[in-house]
Amino acid sequence: MTTQIFLYDTTLRDGTQGEGVALSCNDKLKITKKLDDFGVHYIEGGWPGSNPKDAEFFARQHELELKHAKITAFGSTRYKGVTCDQDANIQALVEANTPVVTLVGKSWDLHVHHVLETDLEENLDMIAESVQYFKTQHKEVIFDAEHFYDGYKANPEYAILTLQAAIKGGADCLVLCDTNGGATPWEIEEITRQVAKRFPEAQLGIHAHNDCELGVANTLAGVRGGANHVQGTINGYGERVGNANLVSIIPDLQLKMGCQCVSNQQLADLTMLSRYVDELANITPNTHQAFVGHSAFAHKGGIHMAAIRKIEESYQHMDPTLVGNEKRNLISELSGRGNILHKAEELGLDTSRGEAKLVLQQIKELENQGYTFEGASASIDIMLRRVANGYQSPFEVIDFMVVTENRQGRGLFTEATVKIKVGDEVRHTVAEGNGPVNALNVALRRALYQDFPQLKNIHLTDYKVRILDSDSGTAAHTRVMIDFHDDATGHVWTTVGAHTNIIEASWRALIDSMEYALLNGEKFQEY
Repeated sequence: MTTQIFLYDTTLRDGTQGEGVALSCNDKLKITKKLDDFGVHYIEGGWPGSNPKDAEFFARQHELELKHAKITAFGSTRYKGVTCDQDANIQALVEANTPVVTLVGKSWDLHVHHVLETDLEENLDMIAESVQYFKTQHKEVIFDAEHFYDGYKANPEYAILTLQAAIKGGADCLVLCDTNGGATPWEIEEITRQVAKRFPEAQLGIHAHNDCELGVANTLAGVRGGANHVQGTINGYGERVGNANLVSIIPDLQLKMGCQCVSNQQLADLTMLSRYVDELANITPNTHQAFVGHSAFAHKGGIHMAAIRKIEESYQHMDPTLVGNEKRNLISELSGRGNILHKAEELGLDTSRGEAKLVLQQIKELENQGYTFEGASASIDIMLRRVANGYQSPFEVIDFMVVTENRQGRGLFTEATVKIKVGDEVRHTVAEGNGPVNALNVALRRALYQDFPQLKNIHLTDYKVRILDSDSGTAAHTRVMIDFHDDATGHVWTTVGAHTNIIEASWRALIDSMEYALLNGEKFQEY
């Protein structure tokens, strides 16, 4: 029988405690809608008594028409020495008006004595009375047993008593928390299993942190031990080094452990969800993140690519499309003929094995000079086309010149002269720019516009320079990578050039970009 896993997302609360993570109320509402579309069962909106932003979120949550998820308000059990009616935090949870309330309570005696500064019995009363208070208001109550695994290892009898107190109050789910992130998978699994035996009728959850890089592993171990409620954050955002990463946990549970988290169609939106949340949080996506990273299914080694061309599962643990990602073939000095042949097939080129070998040799020689082709697929495209039988370039470069001057009364300016041949006609153009690369770009375009007006839709969007051997000072090799965007089709591409002269390196990348644009037209493909 397939185990149904209930997903509890705390990106909007626990995730925003991560350094560098900030979300506006509008951002939180947008993410809530995406999480609901993806199939998350519980979405923790924040701690309503902690700040105005969370209070605004709960006031506006009713603007959303959710299909799957229940919004949850998070807060602590009542304060010592007061009743729930008198406790400001408890009353803020009431005012949040959510169908679910998550209460965090202490389960480690160390925290009871030194953090709450109360006695063990009072803490049990705080838990039971707080849970019961919300049950009388017909709320679903989730009890987060904070520091449970540390508490269990230090004093198992008392840790169990805190769970009993939550059950006494009527808690719907008991979540065992590895709040410090210091437990190991074998400890998590064994302790969770012991709790499951002690409370066979209770629903158990797991909440892990990633301080030992074990957040995902500990969550899976918790499920093996008997939990079916899983808490985490998108992309692992969270305090210190982060929370358990739902983006890895969900496919691990569904594809590797046979559990049911979301539908297969929803799972295919995982990569989109991960990058959407990164975008709203203004965080650069981790290209090496499991399952959804840009490099998660990227193959660089020649032996790997040769085997994948025969049978994909030989060097790939799953079909990347199941999580909305794609396989990528990287070209570098480590590539074999298989990488080149695969790239040629992607481009629809009929390239013989002999021609592939020639391109591979060129790549190895160029990378020795400082080129890198992993992020510059357009340059690979051009190299393959240039060695193909019968290829004819749309234009031929004859020469160029760049002059930068600082004249009195005018200041600094740059002028570029470009001479190219299109068919039988030689074009000679001049352009000024705010720098040598800009001037060359404008001059080259002017020379080509007459025959190729579609280039007016092409714009340079990024220009990256890297010094490869800084010990050589001003004589160092320089690598330039240039990104272009086609406004008509929305496609982007990157080309690369390298040389000791930064102008020559830039010129080579510019030439490849224009040739690539003219050859591909509306058939642009993003790799």
